[in-house]
Amino acid sequence: QLQLVESGGGLVQPGGSLTLSCTASGFLLDYYRISWFRQAPGKEREGVSCISVSGLTTNYADSVKGRFTISRDNPKNTVYLQMNRLKPEDTAVYYCAATEPAMTMGTISSCDFSGMDYWGKGTPVTVSS
Repeated sequence: QLQLVESGGGLVQPGGSLTLSCTASGFLLDYYRISWFRQAPGKEREGVSCISVSGLTTNYADSVKGRFTISRDNPKNTVYLQMNRLKPEDTAVYYCAATEPAMTMGTISSCDFSGMDYWGKGTPVTVSS
């Protein structure tokens, strides 16, 4: 089965840090753009961060820019989201998603939040004192 599994969520105090992991099984993330999304209770899902196939390009939502960092470790078939200076408004279920673009010089060096093919089940993050 082709799966993405998130881990690392939990309860953290405001100002704290948390690192989420997304590990793929059944396929290699080497050829995929990876994105992190989140969905807070009663709100629509939003894109948080993405990383290109090459790893050379990353994008972030304005709300997390400067606080979150996305990275990939292809030998481990894993993508990470390091979250620092967490705020209560960061509370949400965080999802990892992947899409395989055509392998061109342009697509391997770009990313956005569109056309996700595979999704994890999510890991909840609660930021509260």
